Amino acid sequence: MFGVVTRNEEELDWPEFDAGFYEVKDVTGRSAEPVADAVNMVSCFGDNAAVEANPDLAPVSDAGERATRDRPYFDWAYVCPTREDYREGVLEIVSDCAEVTPDVRLDDVGFPRAEYCHCDRCTRLFEESEFDDRMAWRADVVTGFVAEAADRIPGRTYLTLYPDPYPGHLYERAGLDLDALSEHVDEFVVPLYDMAYTTTYWLETIASGFADALDVPFSVELYAVDVDVDNLIHAAEVADEYGENVFFGYDASNARAALRRKQAESRDGVSHG
Repeated sequence: MFGVVTRNEEELDWPEFDAGFYEVKDVTGRSAEPVADAVNMVSCFGDNAAVEANPDLAPVSDAGERATRDRPYFDWAYVCPTREDYREGVLEIVSDCAEVTPDVRLDDVGFPRAEYCHCDRCTRLFEESEFDDRMAWRADVVTGFVAEAADRIPGRTYLTLYPDPYPGHLYERAGLDLDALSEHVDEFVVPLYDMAYTTTYWLETIASGFADALDVPFSVELYAVDVDVDNLIHAAEVADEYGENVFFGYDASNARAALRRKQAESRDGVSHG
């Protein structure tokens, strides 16, 4: 199955796509109303606008650095997953999405990096918890949030993963315990973004790593913006060998062109004797 990830509602109806993901809340903090006939997507803990309005929402590293987009390695600002007021707001958005269509995708879930968070609230909550290991406590925080969200989703719960299948890396980086999350998630989505896809051996390596790491289905999301159509077709063919589905991000016109050419080439290869 081939689908599209978009901010443009009209592209969800294009017949070339078997499925559509629509961004209801993205990392800028921009929000939109959920739409029918699509999987609505919610950026959970990525939110530039919220952190700009209230910097105290941002996680703090062990060196006292906030996880904001002006710091190295961060393309957007993060909100600490222990902020109950913010979490409740995100869960309300999830509920709103689930009332419109049963399937929902959770984006940007987890802590920003391994050294986060050491804010006063996290330090207190960890000390009050039953855990002796801070990493295990973080994973429990994240799994608890996903469980709450999944309880509000009557259909399929999708969860986006950072593209690192190496054992233990997602757990250490973001507090994502794949085994625990698999109890609540129906399908993971792994964005494997490249600006050109001139080579795909790395795509195959990462996708095959997730095939080994996950016990529930996963799909691959490709970046379609300004990518050569032939390269995008080849990348989709590689991703399709490993993922349950392949989704194209943020350039529906280019993705549609790739799928049309792929279908035409497949018809050209059929002979009838």
